[in-house]
Amino acid sequence: MTAVYVTVLALLSAAGALTLVRAVRGPALLDRIIAMDVVITLIVGAISVGLLVLDEPRAAVLLVVVALLAFVGTVAAAHLVEEREDLR
Repeated sequence: MTAVYVTVLALLSAAGALTLVRAVRGPALLDRIIAMDVVITLIVGAISVGLLVLDEPRAAVLLVVVALLAFVGTVAAAHLVEEREDLR
């Protein structure tokens, strides 16, 4: 089962690296916002795998907190972009 966890974490790391490249090279602000949201989603996935490896289900509250922070951050960023476009 350890090979499965290592494989999943390696794939999540590769996806995170590619997403960070997209966040840096993204031509528009919305591309960067979406890329950072995907990075946070990948972090939640990695924390989930880590919790499975450690067999620590009580720490799942951490997942909820990180997911809520990601949601609030994405909504705030979208609101900021919308306001910026209204000023044009």
